[in-house]
Amino acid sequence: MTKSDLKMSDSDELPQKCRECAKLKVSKTHSNCDICHELEFPEAILCDLNRCVQNKADFQCQAFRQALRLVGVTAKEMLGHDGGSGEDLRRESSKELFHSDKVKYERALALQKLGRDPDSVILQLKYHFAWNVSHRMSVFVPANDFIVFVHNTFLGCSEAAGGFVQLLYLAPDHVHLYVESDGERSPEDMVHDIKQATANAILEEFAVVRNKLGGNIDLWDEAYFVETVG
Repeated sequence: MTKSDLKMSDSDELPQKCRECAKLKVSKTHSNCDICHELEFPEAILCDLNRCVQNKADFQCQAFRQALRLVGVTAKEMLGHDGGSGEDLRRESSKELFHSDKVKYERALALQKLGRDPDSVILQLKYHFAWNVSHRMSVFVPANDFIVFVHNTFLGCSEAAGGFVQLLYLAPDHVHLYVESDGERSPEDMVHDIKQATANAILEEFAVVRNKLGGNIDLWDEAYFVETVG
């Protein structure tokens, strides 16, 4: 989020921490998510998701970063984004995935089936989901310590979507997912089950995540972003 995201008329309606964050010219947290850049996904969406589930008086956000320069080590090295085996789990980039030959073939096949026999058409919806860790805490650092387990955990939720769930990117404080569904379930129902199953599994597997969250704080925020991609 930058200064341009705030208007003078509504700046007083934001929590103090958001007003402090808006003073920075560059969002440090946003720059740590490759998918956000590839999809031109504005961090303001993540900020809105965080704000909409909290009271202004009790607002918490761990995404705020002071504009400090690093000495002797790069930001990527500090955050554990050093490539390695974790990156091998990532599929083709999101743009290639959403516009792949496989997707084009399925669209063409659906049109052919519709022309021959409307009853034979199988509905398949494709979504891009994103949601935050509670209070946008950076719990998945370094990413390579978590990527294998988290990737497999989301993949195991495919039945909940009636199709396929793929982790697109694991950011320190949020996730991006690619989901294919048979259309039998609403996005809200899918998100509820996916969040519940993955939160339980991740918190059981990683004590370090439980310790960072502390208390009775849930792993995932209640809010989510969804858009259809096919």
